[in-house]
Amino acid sequence: MSDGRDVRDLYDLTGRVAIVTGGAGLYGRHICAALAQAGAHVVVASRDLASCQEAAGQLRADGLSASAHALDQSDEESILGLRDDVVAAHGRIDVLVNGSVHRQGGDPAGTGAADWAATSRVNSTGLFLISRYVGEQMAAQRRGSVVNIGSIYGVVGPTFDIYAGTPMTSPAFYAFDKGGMVNLTRYLACYYGPSGVRVNCLSPGGLGTPDQPAEFVTAYSARTPLGRLAGPDDIKGPVLFLASDASAYVTGANLMVDGGWTAH
Repeated sequence: MSDGRDVRDLYDLTGRVAIVTGGAGLYGRHICAALAQAGAHVVVASRDLASCQEAAGQLRADGLSASAHALDQSDEESILGLRDDVVAAHGRIDVLVNGSVHRQGGDPAGTGAADWAATSRVNSTGLFLISRYVGEQMAAQRRGSVVNIGSIYGVVGPTFDIYAGTPMTSPAFYAFDKGGMVNLTRYLACYYGPSGVRVNCLSPGGLGTPDQPAEFVTAYSARTPLGRLAGPDDIKGPVLFLASDASAYVTGANLMVDGGWTAH
């Protein structure tokens, strides 16, 4: 009896094409690096084309395969244009990482109707449309992996006291949009599964950055069993797992990458 494929082959993305929305952002750059290092051609996509071009250029300078594409996820035609351009250039789409997020508004008292509508156009309607249009392409190919980038705040309520003494907060839209993303993941996994398309969610905790207030870093770290914020490498392995054949029998899952935040 065969022992199956070599585990290194299961994680290999050579010859595959991946779109990463929000690919020039904090987590997005690490996600793009992980997929490109595994052999994929990575399309770095967001509204800020210059930042995408810079991020893709850095990957190419490192000997990896990447390109940039403008994407306004609030615009249906922009979403369709991204899909069609990638298929025209590469013939297929194997991986979609939904990392785009529009931030507008704050806590309930600081969020108006216009703020809520603006975030919903990208984080809800846009998320659905890009998942639908790329999902249709993947279904026609009879394979593909969609990875939604959620958050700890998609499954638990905010801990407001970690923001005390800082200008930071947990905005109301974020809980709504990330919570909805988790169940949309389950829905699309059931819908596209018969076509060979897998849909999963990866929900990270906070990523440490040099500009974060010391009070926040201390409070966040004390609340987390592993005692720290996430670092640059912490999302790479999990996203590669969900994007690759290593997770071929995983769909509809929400993988927590949070240092144990949601364990208690």
